[in-house]
Amino acid sequence: MASAPCDLTPDLCDDHPDVRVLEPMLSNFGGRAVFGGAIVTVKCFEDNSLVKAQLGTPGTGKVLVVDGGGSLRRALLGDMIGASAVNNGWAGVIIYGSVRDVCALSELDLGVQALAAIPLKTERKGVGELNIPVTFGGVTFNPGEFVYADDNGVVVSASEIEVG
Repeated sequence: MASAPCDLTPDLCDDHPDVRVLEPMLSNFGGRAVFGGAIVTVKCFEDNSLVKAQLGTPGTGKVLVVDGGGSLRRALLGDMIGASAVNNGWAGVIIYGSVRDVCALSELDLGVQALAAIPLKTERKGVGELNIPVTFGGVTFNPGEFVYADDNGVVVSASEIEVG
């Protein structure tokens, strides 16, 4: 690729017109501004039990896509769960919801995109669904497909795209 690594998603859109592009709504909060990998999904609302559990398992370069219902009232990811994700090899987390501990998240080698930050944590009730198709921002994220993210946006592909 001729452009800078931070311009990954524009290049993917130019070279692969079949990719799906998330509506602009997320901001970067992680220490890794450019990331991508196979999709694993969680659907939950103001309960990060499954987020914590999933990021505590080996991620091997995958990206956890969390449909948090767009809630801005509770953070689904913070510094401790983020550190667990790094320790378990996750490439990133994309959250249709909120995060907290943003200074600490920005120091982690983890891609994190979310709607906003809020200091309130969730109550863990063990409620949510794992590895189901989730839809937000005009895009359906299917487990096993691939997602790529940078400061330009989020792109989804049915198959892995070689990034050079």
